Amino acid sequence: MKKRKTTWRLWAKAIGEKAGKDDKEADNIAHIRTFIFITYLITNFFIVAGVIRHWNDSQPIYIHMDGGQISNCPLSCLDPTI
Repeated sequence: MKKRKTTWRLWAKAIGEKAGKDDKEADNIAHIRTFIFITYLITNFFIVAGVIRHWNDSQPIYIHMDGGQISNCPLSCLDPTI
């Protein structure tokens, strides 16, 4: 029990300064900060997973303009002012 309490105190200090009037309020604030951290972590996991999944997609990109077809053309070839 003491090890878990010590670990919780270290985690609470790591996520920010102690906030609140007493220990119970400070613990509640630490729980909210932990929840926010976990949601950030999950969001970043899905972003990275999506990037890795689509890392080397080799499907050609086709751009259709005025009934014509331009194959594998970078956006710079579409702008006549460049």
